Amino acid sequence: MLNAERHKLIMDLLKRKSAVKLKDLIAISDSSESTIRRDLAELEDLGVLKRVHGGAILSQARTIEMSMIEKSVRNVHWKKDIAKLAASTVVDGDCIYLDAGSTTFEIIEFLVGRDITVVTNGLMHVEELVSLDLNAYILGGKMKAKTKAIIGGIALENIMNYRFDKAFIGANGVHLIDGYTTPDMEEALLKRKAMELSDETFIVADSSKLHHSHFAKVFDLEDAVLVTNAISKEDKYGIMKKTNIMEVPV
Repeated sequence: MLNAERHKLIMDLLKRKSAVKLKDLIAISDSSESTIRRDLAELEDLGVLKRVHGGAILSQARTIEMSMIEKSVRNVHWKKDIAKLAASTVVDGDCIYLDAGSTTFEIIEFLVGRDITVVTNGLMHVEELVSLDLNAYILGGKMKAKTKAIIGGIALENIMNYRFDKAFIGANGVHLIDGYTTPDMEEALLKRKAMELSDETFIVADSSKLHHSHFAKVFDLEDAVLVTNAISKEDKYGIMKKTNIMEVPV
């Protein structure tokens, strides 16, 4: 296989999966380990991917963020499984914070019938909560059109009126060194404040977020329980050295 053909194969796989393993690339391309490692190094130099232990992930600009609509159609089956597992931690009488985001939105259907109070900064979230007859409050503040999230100084002041048993928060990146990150600093500040006001905090994020790091740090891995889908043994071992993890059963 020619150099250009291998590069196209690698990028096509990354665009479909967001992450690829070195051993899979070797098998699919019928190439040596040294050849694939060289290909990955060349593509990393071009800025289109990032090498990680055992493979590569798709490179992302730290400040670019997908819209709520774009997020809602990605990895839907993972998000629903993660949402169901996260919702299983909620008990009657809880006051919870539900962060704006596509995975946190999926939690709502699993809260139906619960005697709980929900505070959210998600415009789509509060509409769904009210339609399902759940007791809900929405933070005031500036609405971010792209993600349908309420953010800014007013939202930060508003959230101080509440205390939570549990907070469910989304993250764009889950990184062993950088922790949980997101492209928007204002969203990061609100997520951090929600964590500080909650007895327990859960990050709901599918495995495509692993090894990614974005512009604004939310908080460290040890500050929350990670709720995710099945991940590799290597990733699980690394994360569990820093925090607890709830993993969707295979």
